[in-house]
Formats: sequence, structure tokens, C-alpha cells
Amino acid sequence: MNAYPLLDTIDHPAQLRALDRKQLPQLAEELRAFLVESVSRTGGHLSSNLGTVELTVALHYVFDTPDDRLVWDVGHQTYAHKVLTGRRAGMARLRGHGGVSGFPKRSESPYDTFGVGHSSTSISAALGMALAARFNGDARRTVAIIGDGAMSAGQAFEALNNAGVADVDMLVILNDNEMSISKPVGGLNKYLARILSGATFNAARRAGEKVLRVSPSLLQFANRVEEHVKGMLTPGTLFEELGFNYIGPIDGHDFDSLIPTLQNLQKLKGPQFLHVVTRKGQGYKLAEADPVLYHGVSRFEPEIGVEGRPSGGAPTYTQVFGQWLCDMAAAEPKLVAITPAMGEGSGMMEFAERFPGRYFDVGIAEQHAVTFAAGLACEGMRPVVAIYSTFLQRGYDQLLHDVALQNLPVVLALDRGGLVGADGPTHHGAFDLSYLTSIPNMVVMAPGDEEECRRMLSTAFRANGPCAVRYPRGAGPGVRTTDTLDTLPIGRGELRRRGGNVALLAFGSMLTPALEAAAEIDATVANMRFVKPLDRELVAALAREHSLLISIEENALIGGAGAEVARVLDEMGSPARFVRLGLPDRFIDHGDQARLLAEAGLDKAGILRAAQIHQDLQDKE
Repeated sequence: MNAYPLLDTIDHPAQLRALDRKQLPQLAEELRAFLVESVSRTGGHLSSNLGTVELTVALHYVFDTPDDRLVWDVGHQTYAHKVLTGRRAGMARLRGHGGVSGFPKRSESPYDTFGVGHSSTSISAALGMALAARFNGDARRTVAIIGDGAMSAGQAFEALNNAGVADVDMLVILNDNEMSISKPVGGLNKYLARILSGATFNAARRAGEKVLRVSPSLLQFANRVEEHVKGMLTPGTLFEELGFNYIGPIDGHDFDSLIPTLQNLQKLKGPQFLHVVTRKGQGYKLAEADPVLYHGVSRFEPEIGVEGRPSGGAPTYTQVFGQWLCDMAAAEPKLVAITPAMGEGSGMMEFAERFPGRYFDVGIAEQHAVTFAAGLACEGMRPVVAIYSTFLQRGYDQLLHDVALQNLPVVLALDRGGLVGADGPTHHGAFDLSYLTSIPNMVVMAPGDEEECRRMLSTAFRANGPCAVRYPRGAGPGVRTTDTLDTLPIGRGELRRRGGNVALLAFGSMLTPALEAAAEIDATVANMRFVKPLDRELVAALAREHSLLISIEENALIGGAGAEVARVLDEMGSPARFVRLGLPDRFIDHGDQARLLAEAGLDKAGILRAAQIHQDLQDKE
């Protein structure tokens, strides 16, 4: 029996638009079932994608994609979009090596109009596309789809402020899946959405403006009346003030609301704003009950659901941080913790339960998070900002000017440093060592194991200036952690193994493969610990005692830890041959984390290969 008889007939949106509107609920049901089946086999983001099924179908049904531009915001809500745009077969290798990306990707499909990994960019990009269409005389429509969480970022409001006065034909759809703004109000609200988006109402408004323009006082009075009427009926006063025609909220799972409203909005001129309420995990009871658990999942059995992680085994670095945070908070009453909407991912939920008054989730607002921490530090608090490496990139200016320039004691707990695997180039923490070491007053640490991570976090907290502790995704080598809050001497590495003529200078996560490689070639291994300040004495000693030095880091080679070692060696005038291993000067695609590291030469085999090549070159010289 064919489980997807209607979905099987859809290879591109033109076929979807040929369907009778009455067939759309069946298509949505099949599409949702396919997503559960598919993601259960590959892993990926689930609850957010289940929540956008009807909205995705409706958008492709009403708009002439890809000529009309759909600009998605947070990219993990686009699986249904991928399935309907010719990539259903590719979902079998979703986020796998050489497979379909988990996010919109321009090189993957013409239907992916803008590459997305971080949030809150859709309105800015859509505005640019809409203006380009006007410049080129194109009649195409542009639609930005943004989540309610993403609306907390400053860039979204910067774009709204600009778009509202740009006089362009574009539609912004707010996908409100947490009911954080307002709830739909049933049949009356559906009726109002149709009326306020309809041609008759908008034509009457334009005619009224034309007639009343001869009397500015009457026109002003009429506009104020309209604002008050709409303000009583809808929650969109803010968006109206920014220059948008606000419609909604409407039920994002009801085609009888979605289709006619989108068809009406498609015909309107100027900036339009549609508020749609959806539900994460819609149609899959387990995900509806716990949308956070089903936000990002590994493989699971759909009938059973996601099972809890087995007990035992090495803790992840995220868990190590979470436990340290609670332990330090118990000892230090001035510790406060900040996250830009990544409380679960950063391991902070136990802290949030135990110390609710000292936990601040500021939403998707990385820039604000960093300067907020600076303000707290100015008044004697000791803020810890837990943030993914890739997301701190958005707060670089604030880190430089608001934290480092004032030498404020802010701790940056950087999760997901290095390659993260399936989430790909938008989420790899490939650049933090490069951009952090260039900032004066910064102390930058990278732990080689779990206990060292705890001690580095304590070191950062006890320091009198800004410090970053950068640790990788997943579990470490399995070193047991203590419950102490001991610190490390700042700027001091350690020798972990003494060997022959080759010295491996390992930074952070590269300590384990360095030790594995060193055992085969009898090499010295230095656990460098600090990228800044670099242990110059240790580097000098290694250069005196070895003819070949190899630095190893899970970071971009340009400007990274190896570049700092090279600078120090150059200042010393060292004759030792120096080789740098790290991530190449390109964006690394998604795939299995271990395989990506191997391809970059950052595993045991890669280190051995590099050592052999350069030893052979030395012998020839």
C-alpha cells in the first residue's frame, strides 16, 4: 500500500499548484507523516518542521515559486519546503556527507533563495530582493518567513524599520509557534483577517485617503480612527507604526484561513505583515507534548519516540559546563548566567531551576547578551555568557568595544568550538580563536579534557578581565571531573609526553589525537592550554630541543593558534621547522564530525602524515 499517494505526485511546486484546494489537507497529512518517518531515520530538526507544514504548502500553492521569492529565517523549519521542491529523495541523506543540507542553501536549489543558519536575517534579505525586483522592473513577490523567537533580535527590527518606509511590495510572515505575542481568537479573527487583507477594504482606504487629502486635519483624524479600531481588533499596532499593514493572527494550520488571506495579500501593494500562529510538533503527539525534546533529534523509532540517553559514559563538555556553573554559583553569590535563547543547548537548565533569579535568557539577541553582561560587570556582578562559538560572531563588536576595551570581567563559555558535524558551515565554530586572539585584554583558553575544562572555567571566573573558554561539541576523552573549583596559572601550558625530535603543540580538542600520534612516532606533546597569552617559555623550550614543531588546532589556520606560535617563533629567531595544522581556508560542509576532521588532517592519521612529510623534507635538506 502506498503511504504517500498524493505526495508521490509532487516533484516541484507547479504540480502542487495544479491540485484542487480540497486536496491540500491530505497533502499536508502525508507530508507530515513523511517528515516523521524521514527524520526518525536520519536525525535532524523535527518539531519546528512539523509546525510549518500547512504554511509551507500554502505558500507554494499561492505564490509562483521560485520566481516569487520565499526567504526563510531560522533554517531548521524548511524540511517541508525541501520535500516539495524536488529534494524528497535527498532527505534520506539529510545533513549527511554529500547529502541535503539541514538549512536553506543557494547552491542546492533555486528555491532556496537565501542561505540561512543563524536567525533574524530574512526581513533584511527580503527587503533587498524586493528593491532589486523594483529596480529591474520585475513583478515578482517577495515573502520573508520569520519565527517569533527570531523577532527578538535587533536586526529584525532594524529591517522592519527600513522596510516600512521603503515603499516596496513585500510580505513578512510572523510564524508565531510559541504564542508569545497573542492567541488566535477563532472565527471572528479569521473573518477580520479576510476583511482587512481584502481588496474592498484596502481600495476603500486608498479612496478615503485621496478624498481626505484635501483636508489634512480630517485625514489625520481618519488615520487615527483606523489605528484605534485596528488596535482594538488586532495586536499589530507596533507593526502598523513601523509602516506595515498588519493582518492576523490567523491559524497557521487552517487552509481556509491561510489560502484566501495569502491570495489577498499577494495582490496588495506596499509592505504587508501577516501574523500566523502555529504549533511546534503539530500532528505528532509526542512532539506536541515536548517540542523542546523533539527540536533536534537523533535517530528514533516513530512508534516509540525519542528515548532518554543511556546513563554512564563520558559526560559532554556541555554537561561539564552545566555542573561547573551550578557549583560555582553555590560558592559565588554574584555569579549570574546569560544565554541568547540556548539554555537547553548550553546545559543551563539545572542552573535555571536552582538559581532562577540569576538566570537570564535574553532571547535570540547575541549583541544584547554581550553588552548586558558588560553592564552587569560594571556594577560588580560576575556574568557568565554561555553561547555557541558560531553565535558569538554576531556579538564581536560588543565584545571588543563594550567588554574588552573596558577590561570587564566577563566569562565567555564557548560551546561547539570547532567542527560540529551535521549542522554544517553556518554552525561550525571555526573562527573563534582567530577573532578572539586579535582583541586586547582577552584571555583565550581551550581545554584538552573535561577536568581541564572545569579548571579553565574557574580560572576565567577568578580573573579580573574578559576570558573565553572554548570547548568542542560532544564528549571529551573521558577524564573524570572533580567537584573542586581549582584554577590554572594563566598563560602556562604543560608537557604531556616527552619524545624525540618532533614536538606536537596541541590546542584544546587536538590533545587526544596528538597523544595518539605521538605514541607511534615517539614525539613530544605539549598541551598548550592557552591560546592567549601563549606560553612563550614553553614554546622556546620546545624550539630549542626539537627540530620540527607542529601546532594542531580545530580552528581556521589564518589568524589562529598556530599563527600566534609562528609570531612568537619569528620574534625568537628560532631555526626550528614549524608546521601548522588546522582548518583550511574554505567553508567546510556538513557531514559526520569524525570524517570532517579526518578530511582536514586533524586526526591521528593526518598528524602522522604531516609529521612524516616534513621529516622527509628535513632529511632531504
